[in-house]
Amino acid sequence: MDKGLNDSTWRHDRPRIRGILSSAHSPGDVVVEGWVRTVRHAKGVAFLAVNDGSCLANLQIVVDTATPAGGALSQVGTGACVRVRGQLMESPGAGQRWEVQATELVVLGPVDEAYPLQKKRHGPEFLREIAHLRPRTNLFGAIFRVRSRLVFAVHRFFQERGFVCVHTPIITTNDCEGAGEMFRVTTLDPFRPTVADGQAAWREDFFGEKAGLTVSGQLEGELFAMAFTDIYTFGPTFRAENSNTSRHAAEFWMIEPEMAFADLAADCALAEEFFRYLITSALTECAEDLAFFDQFVAPGLLARLTAVAQAGFARMTYGEAVAELQRSGQSFNFPVEWGGDLQSEHERFLTEQIVNGPLFVTDYPAELKAFYMRLNDDGRTVAAMDLLVPRVGEIIGGSQREERLAVLEKRMHARGLQPENMGWYLDTRRWGSCPHAGFGLGFERFLMYVTGVENIRDVLPFPRTPGNARF
Repeated sequence: MDKGLNDSTWRHDRPRIRGILSSAHSPGDVVVEGWVRTVRHAKGVAFLAVNDGSCLANLQIVVDTATPAGGALSQVGTGACVRVRGQLMESPGAGQRWEVQATELVVLGPVDEAYPLQKKRHGPEFLREIAHLRPRTNLFGAIFRVRSRLVFAVHRFFQERGFVCVHTPIITTNDCEGAGEMFRVTTLDPFRPTVADGQAAWREDFFGEKAGLTVSGQLEGELFAMAFTDIYTFGPTFRAENSNTSRHAAEFWMIEPEMAFADLAADCALAEEFFRYLITSALTECAEDLAFFDQFVAPGLLARLTAVAQAGFARMTYGEAVAELQRSGQSFNFPVEWGGDLQSEHERFLTEQIVNGPLFVTDYPAELKAFYMRLNDDGRTVAAMDLLVPRVGEIIGGSQREERLAVLEKRMHARGLQPENMGWYLDTRRWGSCPHAGFGLGFERFLMYVTGVENIRDVLPFPRTPGNARF
């Protein structure tokens, strides 16, 4: 029995505009549900552009004002939510193959004149102030469709290769990076602060010790790699860094694989394969949205992504990179010398001017890197790697992990860490240790790269930055 337009039963096979506009569809009776992007009136007829988020393109709905469907037009404005039944037929208009001649029109959600997304094109800065509405725009619809497809691609890549997905803790007592930029998690009364910030002061707290939001799932991921060989984590991470740059957010997502029985070379090989896979997935599965970015956001984007997907990934050590920079004759804002961290300007010069493509820089000075990175035989560098790409610089960072207990404990002492506070981590080096390696890719940084969007706030559905936790 046909329940008509008032049927509220969820239908897994309900038509989406993306499917209706595909070449595989044929004329006939259809039901369309979505939001009105524009309304255009002519003599005796109205044209509605309707979008349901399934694709960038709108579907044109033609409403004869003299028909019963025309009676609802007085309630239809830009932003209204509608359900339409009608005949799908080939459109005589230019720029579209299909249109729907409406026989029924129901306004599910009307709008008033205060609706802020009218015909005027708004910039990202304004849209961040109405983050709850910005997914309805072309720009953010495209961004979040690409984000969704690439989330699936991440899991597909690792699952196809036998990696086990691990959900590591969001609340932790471990500062993996050692930078002290963790958000504090506590049930203590904020209006009755503790006398001291020492361990004794936290015994009355919920966890009995100082806890915070995680900055990385790596350390816990290493534990699972010692049992499952190949694992990956993909979850939210947090940094209490008071930075308002276009590349920093307080909450973001990290992809962190860990591999047992792997060295630095294997780590680089996996990172290259993974990065190339994600770029190729975006090009093949998000073609319409990437074409939009190429036209309106970052001209030349498609050519750059295609070039990276097809490029060889060069390799050089940190020492070789410093030497290349020093003999380049280029004037940098930050001096280049062995032992100094490579700045973004150095990384971009290496990848854009010296190798003209993606580049792995390996074997950094030990003082620049975290305690868990494996000390090389020279005693002054570690088996670390950064993947640099044109226009961005570093996009992936990883290392072979230090599997030798005595060396790891010495490295921890040198960094002011107390090994006795991380006995659970050191146990993996006492009992059944093996060479292992992993890396991290910030998902939002990658989305910025693949879409050409220049502000991290615009690739996060609900950005969390200093002074902003709304929506």
